[in-house]
Amino acid sequence: MFRTRPPRFALASLAIWSALCLVSVANVWRCWVYNIPGLQYWAMAEIVLIAILGVLLWMHLPRALQWHMRNSVRPSAELQAERQRIARDLHDHVGSQLVGAMALLDSAVPAQAQALRALEQCLFDVRWVVDSMDSTGELLTERLARLRHRLQPVLERRGIQMAWSVDCTSDVRPPDGERAAHLMCIAQEVLSNVVQHSAATQVEVRMAHVPHEDAWYLEISDNGIGLSSAGTHVASGQGLVGMHKRAQMAGGHLHLLCPPQGGTCVRVVLPCTQETGLTLGSPSLNTLLGAYKA
Repeated sequence: MFRTRPPRFALASLAIWSALCLVSVANVWRCWVYNIPGLQYWAMAEIVLIAILGVLLWMHLPRALQWHMRNSVRPSAELQAERQRIARDLHDHVGSQLVGAMALLDSAVPAQAQALRALEQCLFDVRWVVDSMDSTGELLTERLARLRHRLQPVLERRGIQMAWSVDCTSDVRPPDGERAAHLMCIAQEVLSNVVQHSAATQVEVRMAHVPHEDAWYLEISDNGIGLSSAGTHVASGQGLVGMHKRAQMAGGHLHLLCPPQGGTCVRVVLPCTQETGLTLGSPSLNTLLGAYKA
């Protein structure tokens, strides 16, 4: 109780100090009344030490009473500095070594091409970790823009075209903080599956605020082989379970859809009011946006 409540600890310490003062004064009074010379000086020294201890306690009392539990999980300045140091080390050392290893491989050789794709994925993961450690206060739209900057060269080398439609003009503030971090992890997982397992040639990322639902919609769809063929790869490593949990932790729902034209569509619905009431059969984002723009 006292470890997590500094005001209670300070007040309890002052209460004990006050009781100790009373006991010490009583001892000094008895020493003087009964004229015990040897104990009189020791009692006076005890009073002086207790007075010094009281001064120290009173000096720290105002700061202890101003303490209150933090409402957010915002990291301290020391923790942020340590994260930035680790991010720089990852970028400068691990990232540069991966780039050097990739330069030694020839994409024209089948065996080396497979290793090159693996190193490319590792480099993307390292850069993503660096970005996530250095973007704790960014909005979701800013995080997505950073992700696009990192992912675009990878998609181009794989022959995958990206369509990007992220609405930054809404009057409603996009998700930030932990909610944005959870959605970014979902987006990274989905796009990583698109690159590695979907055999897609097109991927589309859409995000917008739907006024009627008072919710943010984030959709990532591709024209790949779909879940029926790639489901074992997607499910490995608890990918789907992890995405569903992250969507719930952010206060939203994750829907996995199979469009009629093929491919896969992952949709995250994040209500602005932290309340969810949408079903799996909710209309697509384009349909909703078209209805409200009309």
